[in-house]
Amino acid sequence: MRVRPADGRKLRVLVVDDHDVVHWGFRVLLGEQPWVERCLAARTGEEALELVHRFEPDVALVDLFVGSESGVDVCQAIRSASPGTRVLLISGAGRMSPAAARAAGASGFVSKELDAREVTSAVRLVATGMTLFPPKSDQPAPPLTDREREVLALIAAGSTNREIAERLYLSPHTVKEHTSALYRKLHARNRAEAVQRAQRVGLIG
Repeated sequence: MRVRPADGRKLRVLVVDDHDVVHWGFRVLLGEQPWVERCLAARTGEEALELVHRFEPDVALVDLFVGSESGVDVCQAIRSASPGTRVLLISGAGRMSPAAARAAGASGFVSKELDAREVTSAVRLVATGMTLFPPKSDQPAPPLTDREREVLALIAAGSTNREIAERLYLSPHTVKEHTSALYRKLHARNRAEAVQRAQRVGLIG
C-alpha cells in the first residue's frame, strides 16, 4: 500500500457524482483549494475505478446515489482497488448511520446541505486520516413527508397500491402520486430499488 503524502504535500482528490451541476461545482470548488494537487471527476463507478487505478487519489468524495449505482458499492470498490484512498460519502437525499458508512469502508459522511467551506474542510480532514461521522441527531432529515413515510413502509412490506390505498384511506391515484414522489426523491426506477435505497440511507430498517 502506498504511503500517504506527508503533511504539507498537496493531495489528489476524486469527485464521484453523476449530477452535472454538482459534478462540476465540486470539481471547481476543490480544484481551487491550495492544498489540492489535482481534482479528478467521474460520473460512474466504472469511471471512478479507472481514475483510482491510474492516479491513486488520496480521497474520494462519493455521492450516495451515483445514477443507478449505489455510492456504498462504489465506495467498497474504490477501497478494494486502492486501500490508501479514503472515502467521504455525501448525500442530499437521506441519511446514513455511522456504522453503515464504516462497514462500507468510508471514513466519513456529510450532507450536501453544508456550505462550501464545510464540505472542503470535511474532504481535507478525511484525506489527512481523520474520520467524520456527525451524531445521528445532526444528520440531515430524510426529505419525506409523514404520508410518504407511511407509503414507503407499506411498499417495503409488499403491499400493492390498491392495498396501500385501502390501508391509508386514500385513492389509488393519490397513492400513485406519493409513490412517484418517493421514486423521484430516492432516485429509484421501481419499488425494489426504492426499498433498497431507502434501507441503505436508513429511511427504513
